[in-house]
Amino acid sequence: MNSTNFRCGILTLLGCICVAICLEACAADKPAQTASGMATSPLPAPGTYKVDSDHSFAYFGARHHVVGLVRGRFDKVTGTIVAAKDPAECSVDIIIDAASISTQNKERDEDLRSAEYFDVRQFPKMTYKGRGIRRSSGNTWTMDGSLTLHGVTKVVPLRFTFNGIFAGLPADKPARAAFHGNAATKRVLFNIGARDNLDELGMLQTPDVEIEIDVEADATPAK
Repeated sequence: MNSTNFRCGILTLLGCICVAICLEACAADKPAQTASGMATSPLPAPGTYKVDSDHSFAYFGARHHVVGLVRGRFDKVTGTIVAAKDPAECSVDIIIDAASISTQNKERDEDLRSAEYFDVRQFPKMTYKGRGIRRSSGNTWTMDGSLTLHGVTKVVPLRFTFNGIFAGLPADKPARAAFHGNAATKRVLFNIGARDNLDELGMLQTPDVEIEIDVEADATPAK
């Protein structure tokens, strides 16, 4: 390759890099794309959205002997989500039925419902409540909400994305929004699984429980 072609090649490469950077920067300010290719806003239209418990689930992964991971979910999730023009006015109020836990193992599920862990007779529900969100990046937001579990309340940051509004719903049906969120914490902070702390987790300092939540919620008529 002669020097002229070499210089042209370098200039072309630099040009491509600059274009890619510009496109990426522009994309960060554009609405997110749904699976159908339709653009969505970073947040749904202002209003109150009621969680559809038949299409909403809270999943978790709990560390087992440090290197293992036991996965499960809670099948009964209810609550409301308030979207507002001002991010500081957005709020979440979620209720999870602790007894609805499922890890696809009956014996383990009963153990988790016992006083050794969730103690569902004394603490039948867990809640997540928060007000105010801040943009993390692009279409991702963070809420510093409070998780109440096993009689203990702690601030647990929740990162979430608004996945869009369902298309093709009948005209007489309310708008339906979809969200996905994730968080992480330590079970010992909620006085759960005391026997695990040394026997299974050792001196692990990082979060040992990963939480994911998928929610579908319907807009409710304004009062």
